[in-house]
Amino acid sequence: MTQAGNLIIVSGPSGAGKSALAARVLESVPGLRFSVSYTTRAPRGFERDGIEYRFVDKSSFEKLIASDDLLEWAEVYGNLYGTSKRSVDDILCRGEDVLLDVDVQGARSIRQKRRDAITVLILPPSFGELRARLESRKLDKDYVIEQRLKIACSETRHYRDYDYLIVNDDLGKATEELRAIVLASRCRMEVRTGMADRIVATFGGVNAENP
Repeated sequence: MTQAGNLIIVSGPSGAGKSALAARVLESVPGLRFSVSYTTRAPRGFERDGIEYRFVDKSSFEKLIASDDLLEWAEVYGNLYGTSKRSVDDILCRGEDVLLDVDVQGARSIRQKRRDAITVLILPPSFGELRARLESRKLDKDYVIEQRLKIACSETRHYRDYDYLIVNDDLGKATEELRAIVLASRCRMEVRTGMADRIVATFGGVNAENP
């Protein structure tokens, strides 16, 4: 029987670098898959439907809610975002790990339903650095940036709710840290108990007398 994969949640304030970090780890770790979220917002820059997000209208999103097809969903900055329950479970059942890139609100919602989820908080090195990043990417108007910073102040207070913390002050270092978390999660005893049982059976089982 195939061992189910791990559900790994990466979250943090907007501008902390979650997406860039997730993309680099996905390229370097075999057997790790990205769960593409639904959103009602318009694509940004070079974003492609089905790659970064599944872009849908509000009516389609509401049907997903009504059919209980979302593991979590939230309204963020006036747009709806949600994670497909079916997509996540299909990947996990194949024995592959799933990486979710969600906001702090979404992470909290998933943790309540999936207690075995591994949670990783991504933080910038400081408030000032976060402001500089949001301003430099030139994706939002000034009032939106101020709104994001205000929400970030609230989100960062929940850092103790997470299993791991990565400070993204160096993308290369942060990538290695997230990669290490993903790989280590596969070696947890609760994940490999079945493997251990099979190996120990070749030694006569847990109740066997020493030779």
